Amino acid sequence: MTSLQVECAKINLPLLVVEDSDEDFEAFCRGWRKLTVANPIYRCTNGDEALDFLYHTGKYTSSHPLLRPGLIILDLNLPGTDGREVLTQIKQDKNLRSIPVVVFTTSSNPKDLEICYQQGVNSYIIKPIDVKKLMKIINILVEYWLQVNSLPYPLYNNNNESQI
Repeated sequence: MTSLQVECAKINLPLLVVEDSDEDFEAFCRGWRKLTVANPIYRCTNGDEALDFLYHTGKYTSSHPLLRPGLIILDLNLPGTDGREVLTQIKQDKNLRSIPVVVFTTSSNPKDLEICYQQGVNSYIIKPIDVKKLMKIINILVEYWLQVNSLPYPLYNNNNESQI
């Protein structure tokens, strides 16, 4: 893959947001739209749905097998399978572990922070309550992860299995 192909792919890599709060998701989307970013956003509202999305099971069985997020924004406190378990499963799976995961949560518990970094989280952001601060953080998150940072682009073998 040429550097131009990598740059074009980077622009369109989907983002998976795992967030159960409609208000938090809407605030995230408002900030996202202001930045005019072209990456598509997929939302899952609980950990079980996120795992179905990533493994193409459940209601995502018929989704394109190569649909893989370039970045995962993960809330910790989710109904069903919580974000900590989702993070653990992602980082233990050889086909998913290279996907950067940013925890975006209200939890400032030092134990959560430690556990997430031990499990391999790439960043841990505590959601501010102030809307202006939230928009600033979303701007920084997008700028860093989608403009400054080079995200891994999945390479597939003939069986549509990631080789990363």
